[in-house]
Amino acid sequence: MQMKTLPSRRVLLVTFTLLAAARIAAAQDVPHASAPKVVLVELFTSEGCSSCPPADALLRQVNGTQTGSGQLIVGISEHVTYWNSLGWADPFSSSIYTDRQNAYGTSFGLDSVYTPQMVVNGRQQFVGSDKTRLEKAIRAEQDQPQPVTLHIVSADRSGNSLSVRFSASGDKSLYGSDILAVLADDADQSSVLRGENSGRNLTHVAVARSIARVAKLQSTPDQSVEIQVPTSFNAKPGHHLILFAQARGNGRVLGADTKALP
Repeated sequence: MQMKTLPSRRVLLVTFTLLAAARIAAAQDVPHASAPKVVLVELFTSEGCSSCPPADALLRQVNGTQTGSGQLIVGISEHVTYWNSLGWADPFSSSIYTDRQNAYGTSFGLDSVYTPQMVVNGRQQFVGSDKTRLEKAIRAEQDQPQPVTLHIVSADRSGNSLSVRFSASGDKSLYGSDILAVLADDADQSSVLRGENSGRNLTHVAVARSIARVAKLQSTPDQSVEIQVPTSFNAKPGHHLILFAQARGNGRVLGADTKALP
């Protein structure tokens, strides 16, 4: 019987990264007037959590895909810090994402936060490995209006600074809503040496390396901002920018766009 040679984990990761990037790039080639509506899927996760790898896999499965109704699913993997003292310090974790998850916990009225947790368009939250709940949440978004039209015009890097030009327009009742920028790795992997996932090789997509409020929705739609580029971006290629408008207090995501970075 002839045996088949399975591709290595590195080959699989590179292949998956290229496929996800191609999905998003193809969607971005659509003229702006008919650009797909974005559904933002945030995953709060940790490499120290044994329940998180299935959620990481689910985000890999949907990130960069389009639904039958034409929605573009844009994922963000946000690694929290509260598992770091339990055997393994997640190299992608930051208190920024822990604080963001805590703010969602307050807005959703949760007794406590947990991992893995998914938040879809700032409106729905559930256990991050629950594929059925994710599919239901995405379907629910297809009938929701997208109140803010947001488009990244350009993103030019010079050294450790990224100059971003974008347009964002919406009803004046939404003026003052936050516009946030996420700089993310297309894909990352780790060989976990300790903790609940000891001995496992973990892979992630759309790993947030920075997130910041960079502007407010205002009457003038065209804006320019400067964003500090994380030093981690110098280590390897494959990054993208996610820009989205969100109601104050970690409320509903009002509109979003994404762009691959050189």
